[in-house]
Amino acid sequence: MSDVLGITLALDGSLLRLRLNRPKANIVDAEMIAALNAALAAHQDNRDIVAVLIEAEGPHFSFGASVEEHLPASCAKMLKSLHALVRRMLEFPVPVLVAVRGQCLGGGLEVAMAGHMIYAAPDANLGQPEMMLGVFAPAASCLMPDRVGQAKAEDLLYSGRAISGEEAFSLGLVDAIDPDPEAAAITYVETHLKPKSASSLRMAVRAARAGYCREVVARLEEVENLYLDDLMSTRDAVEGLEAFIAKRPAKWENR
Repeated sequence: MSDVLGITLALDGSLLRLRLNRPKANIVDAEMIAALNAALAAHQDNRDIVAVLIEAEGPHFSFGASVEEHLPASCAKMLKSLHALVRRMLEFPVPVLVAVRGQCLGGGLEVAMAGHMIYAAPDANLGQPEMMLGVFAPAASCLMPDRVGQAKAEDLLYSGRAISGEEAFSLGLVDAIDPDPEAAAITYVETHLKPKSASSLRMAVRAARAGYCREVVARLEEVENLYLDDLMSTRDAVEGLEAFIAKRPAKWENR
């Protein structure tokens, strides 16, 4: 286990388990992003694994990304590294499952949605609160509409409201709800994936996801540019982030 990420192989080496290990918040900061990306890269060509499970230590999956790293001096580097992780997860050669408990917000939910399947506890709390800070969620803007439909995605992205695991399941944001989402995900792998040929499974994943991945990756580049070139040049985006860090109400000037 590294300082921020636990890395183990389970089910006779067929399941790669990656455990966010910075409770209780499990912030998706530069160090966490780098650890996840490195672990996935290291096992990209592991021909024995049939799935990856991303889970978290403590009561919460993640409170989100580091707000400090969203400030103008560091946001370009942070956003590009997060989106590189999202692309790696989208294009990973075997299914990436995510088990969610407690809070799963902001960049944490973006990481979860980059997985192939999300298992959530019924009382989990999922949302993209970025608009509360005067910014938007770039990866979520690309990933969420395919999961819940355009109208519901716009509601969640514009309002910044969070929803329970049960509501997320009813919308299609998560694929299954279970009081023990880690165990449910492992059972799925053991029952449905481990008995299969790992090499054939890789071909099935490529066949099923090729078009979807191309579309999302292209959109991700577009919204990344919108965020960095347009949004971060506005006064209110910086004000919202600085107000959050200072724990004071933001003063919007609509510019």
